[in-house]
Amino acid sequence: MSTLRNKVQLIGNLGNNPEIITLDSGKKLAKFSIATNESYKNAEGEKITDTQWHNVIAWNKTAEIIEKYLEKGNEVAIEGKLTSRSYEDKEGVKKYITEIVCSELLMLGSKQ
Repeated sequence: MSTLRNKVQLIGNLGNNPEIITLDSGKKLAKFSIATNESYKNAEGEKITDTQWHNVIAWNKTAEIIEKYLEKGNEVAIEGKLTSRSYEDKEGVKKYITEIVCSELLMLGSKQ
């Protein structure tokens, strides 16, 4: 059960083209967001779709695959872990961000 302590699995669509960063060390970092949709009917019987956005990062070989094959709109399944961090913006205001560090990636949908 210890492997389930911090595990996230999502299926969604990329909301933008991945941002690829190559660090001085040569390591690659991919940053992107995916949207997940959940539909339900409200009290009036209307179908409501709730969209949630998730920030995702990936390193090294996974980042290289993302750089080569993924673009805005692609459907993917990801697995990873949640991480939280904070930083100060230019005005000195502390910002908090939660991201999914992707360890597994599966490209879904038809070939382009």
